[in-house]
Amino acid sequence: MASTLIAVITALLLGHLFPAAARTLRNHAWFAAWMRWLGARFADPHSLWRGRWGVLIAVLPPLAAVAALQYLLHSPLAGVLGLIFAVAVLFYAWGPRDLDQDVADVADADSVDARRAAAARLGVADGRSEGGPAIGAVFRSALRRWFGPLLWFLLLGAAGALLYRLVALAAEGETAESVPPATRDGARALLALLEWPVAQLMTFSLALVGNFDTVVGAWKDAGGTALQREIAFLDAAARASVRSEIAEEAREWIDEGDSPGAAWARLGELPELRDAMSLVWRILLLWLAVLALFVIAGWVG
Repeated sequence: MASTLIAVITALLLGHLFPAAARTLRNHAWFAAWMRWLGARFADPHSLWRGRWGVLIAVLPPLAAVAALQYLLHSPLAGVLGLIFAVAVLFYAWGPRDLDQDVADVADADSVDARRAAAARLGVADGRSEGGPAIGAVFRSALRRWFGPLLWFLLLGAAGALLYRLVALAAEGETAESVPPATRDGARALLALLEWPVAQLMTFSLALVGNFDTVVGAWKDAGGTALQREIAFLDAAARASVRSEIAEEAREWIDEGDSPGAAWARLGELPELRDAMSLVWRILLLWLAVLALFVIAGWVG
């Protein structure tokens, strides 16, 4: 468990200290080429590759290789090598873009077109940089870039982090464009299965680091108690929490003597983006704190 915590912190620090190098090293071109080769090799429309289970053909070979190395390096004698391997795989599965930088690019854009382009890179479908879509994009990006690889790394080690990243690549984005439609649908179904527990844990963590009643109420209203593929409850909880944070901050300034207009002006431009990113960081720190408690409990025990 201690090595897991060290691997998580090291991979996180490397990505934030060297963002340009991280983007270069997190190159997924090999996986896109591998799927194009599969498409050419299995041209028959009735082949397994072109069905809903075809995604397994793409992800199982690299996963088997990583799992084998993970097993071989999981021993006292190979402890340091195993740690380096875990850090390398988690670092690769993280991102690939830096979430903090993408949010900062939206907030600091000097023109409407630049802001819309930055919002699109963040994952806002219509390029809007304010309101609910922007908040949802921050949390969805955090799930896809940070918490998805992290949770499956904690559960399954390096193979789990790579599993999540490869399935995400096969389901969404440029890499998925080379995947047959039925295969892509299967990848999206598998991705939804992998993301559902991550979104639930993120929402529960958000309730702990934010306004508990507000988050739980939004989670219930958006169907968070149901077993379903959609994770709209995460967006709803995030929007409710950010609105609550902003309103509470404005009330504090009003109580200190500011007028309502002055209080809202002090929030600055795009306060929802700033607060959404702050909440995401609080969730990550909570996860690391819980992991550290498990490590300490293991030492004490």
